[in-house]
Amino acid sequence: MEKAQSTVPRSVLLLVALVILGSCFGNLSQTALNAMFSGIATDFGVSVGMGQWVTTLYMLVLGVTVPAVTYLSRRFTKKQVALAAFSLMFVGAVIDMLAQDFVTLIIGRVFQAMAAGITMPLMMSVIMVSFPPGQQATAMGVSGIAMGFAPNIGPTIGGWMIDAAGWRSFFVALSAAALLLIIAGAFLIKDSGTSDAQARLDVLSLLLSAFAFGCLLLGFSNASSFSLTEPFVWVPIIVGVVALIGFIARQKRVDHPLISMDIFASRKYVIGFWATTFLFTSFLGITLIIPLYIEGLCGGTAFEAGLALLPGTIAALIFNPLAGVLTDKIGIRPVVVVFSIALVGGSVAMVFVDENTPFWAVVAMQSLRASGVSGLIGPLTSWSLEELPHQIMTDGSSFSTAVRQAGASMGTALMVFMITVVPTISGIAALGYQCAFGVSALFAVLMFVVVIAKVKSN
Repeated sequence: MEKAQSTVPRSVLLLVALVILGSCFGNLSQTALNAMFSGIATDFGVSVGMGQWVTTLYMLVLGVTVPAVTYLSRRFTKKQVALAAFSLMFVGAVIDMLAQDFVTLIIGRVFQAMAAGITMPLMMSVIMVSFPPGQQATAMGVSGIAMGFAPNIGPTIGGWMIDAAGWRSFFVALSAAALLLIIAGAFLIKDSGTSDAQARLDVLSLLLSAFAFGCLLLGFSNASSFSLTEPFVWVPIIVGVVALIGFIARQKRVDHPLISMDIFASRKYVIGFWATTFLFTSFLGITLIIPLYIEGLCGGTAFEAGLALLPGTIAALIFNPLAGVLTDKIGIRPVVVVFSIALVGGSVAMVFVDENTPFWAVVAMQSLRASGVSGLIGPLTSWSLEELPHQIMTDGSSFSTAVRQAGASMGTALMVFMITVVPTISGIAALGYQCAFGVSALFAVLMFVVVIAKVKSN
């Protein structure tokens, strides 16, 4: 592996800090609206199912945008790419803040999703290229605040803001935060790295990736609203799979691939790729399912739904950086084994909740789950990328991010499907939520198996 500099330049540290914040706001935006569906739907006179497109489309656009980051990182400097992402976030937030109809709101979400799709792989690749071995897991642990803490606290913030000041207040705050990032980035960051004016974009590869990840995300999202036999579900999934196969095949043939498939020559990358995909499939949908469980089955408020996630979110703020520090000091295996046990324990316990489960018990189980997730994201991500050559680091982070989003969409769709279908068959509302939590537990166990069998300390 190529050696990184032992001393990280101040300009790069500032870039990393701002990109982490940008990614944090992007992931926050993705899940905060889970607690705002009903308010948005009521204001615009649309069904709750239609209102869910504020997050469904967000995931679609994010998944389509991510693969293009590899080209953007070659063609432009890191500062230029970061400022473009912050600007897209600002424009999207302003559009949603002023939206007078649902279509306009959706347009704003598209801009926000593009910003999030740029910042996440950019953040991971900058960290891995800039920090030396022995510091990478620590830095990635800090960035785990964006990958784990922000999605978990999103519903809490969303529930509080919609109760206190209405859903538009969230976009007021988001636009102010994005504007501050633009100003800080413009004045505090020096251009790091070089741009290649001769970098070529393989348009067919971009189209194939858009169809692949876009259709997969669409099909999985539709699975939560339609029967699995409906063409709205299986046609996009089939198209997505075919496009993904075509995309991978083309990357191996062309001289300028959008994403180099050489990333899979690294054994660590392959193992980490599957472990993190299972992890995101398990946990991200929970930020939607728990609010639905609290409000739909238990009759709680949006604020209570967000509050159920808060203690776990606070724990995540501690364990994200702590897990990274421990990984650099004692190796990855003991760290990920302990946190995997926490995730599996909390996930399996939640399979048995019903409308009579005490609120404190739900909070405790979710806190255990969230602690496990927080201790896994940073170490697994840095470990999976550490063997990749610097020139394909963004390729690795982009491809894994895109697949994670597809996995998260699939997991969420399966959980929502259980909630909607199982009660109509069984007549037991709680059973639907138990099956939904069972889906999360299944993928947590799969991740645990990969970790136990394959993840080793150096």
